[in-house]
Amino acid sequence: MFAARLTDVAANRLAQQWGARYIGASDKDRRAMVGSLAQASAALEPRQDQGLRFFRRLYAQADNLRLLVDLRADLLRWRKQVSGLTVLEHELEGLLSSWFDVGMLELRPINWDSPASLLEKLIQYEAVHEIHSWEELRHRVAEDRRCYAFFHPRMSDVPLIFVEVAFAPQMAGNVQLLLDPHVPSDPPQKARWAIFYSISNTQPGLRGISFGNFLLKRVIDELLRELPRLKSFATLSPIPGFADWLGKQDGKALHALLHDKTERQQAQDDPEAGAKWVQRLRDAAAGQASDTVQRNGLRLALHYLKSMKNGQPLDPVARFHLGNGARIERLNWGADCSAKGMAQSCGIMANYLYELDQLDDNLAQLAEGKPKLGLNLRWL
Repeated sequence: MFAARLTDVAANRLAQQWGARYIGASDKDRRAMVGSLAQASAALEPRQDQGLRFFRRLYAQADNLRLLVDLRADLLRWRKQVSGLTVLEHELEGLLSSWFDVGMLELRPINWDSPASLLEKLIQYEAVHEIHSWEELRHRVAEDRRCYAFFHPRMSDVPLIFVEVAFAPQMAGNVQLLLDPHVPSDPPQKARWAIFYSISNTQPGLRGISFGNFLLKRVIDELLRELPRLKSFATLSPIPGFADWLGKQDGKALHALLHDKTERQQAQDDPEAGAKWVQRLRDAAAGQASDTVQRNGLRLALHYLKSMKNGQPLDPVARFHLGNGARIERLNWGADCSAKGMAQSCGIMANYLYELDQLDDNLAQLAEGKPKLGLNLRWL
């Protein structure tokens, strides 16, 4: 299957059988099958384009793009355990990048009138704020909300990435209020703000293939076409890496970050200072928090969001939005007091603001290692 010409009948028959077997295989059998691929791949000399030939043959014979997406997800999952998978994974990534070029993707709205099978996929793939019931789902796709997704013509029943949008008179700062179906909302036609409160990638096999950064810009264009009175576009976003990062900081690292002199002195020589602050922030978010604790918590979160590694923000959500040209506009205390929100970020959430005429300038500043901040964050 690697070495034969693409017109070789016997090799193509084998590829068809291999693909059918892989689709129905258990995890254990799939791992054995990709292990065999790795062994065959390692024996190719010279390699040239024989790895690409295998994947093209498999796609041509299976006529199933989902097979290739699932196969790459498995290669990513097992590449550290099975020698030789990394080369195959990189070759398949290159093919999928061309097959999932953003110019081939279709932006479609999803609402309560969409097919039930598609609505079920929103429940299945929602990665930010879990959907617990059909009632919650109905609220997310109601007439006063919007939901958009990218689809590929060869996987037309599966949203590749989707965004959920709420409308508000001002920038939102509490996700529980946005998610509560009993909280009344203004008609979209009167709204000035569009709030992107959940963005979910659905296919692990497309990780690293960048089309998400085109999604929000396309959605903004759609919203402005439908609702020209909209003036501002912002997210209400989780900070998924904050608590884990803070828990690893010692007192020396936190000394310069804490606002209060007494707090700095207490933390200075404590190797567990970061872990203690994580618990302190969680306790404060769940109860009554003093201004000092809140300010320290927001100050620590902002430092984390500004932190860079290899030229990119540490936090994956910050990396996505700042990489799209947004700026960090505001931090919100006690904005997500769900179990997940408390575990990830001690209840703190961020607003990223998309100002269309500022995106390129913000990207240029990010390239210099200085993420753009809103004016109201300077007091921190």
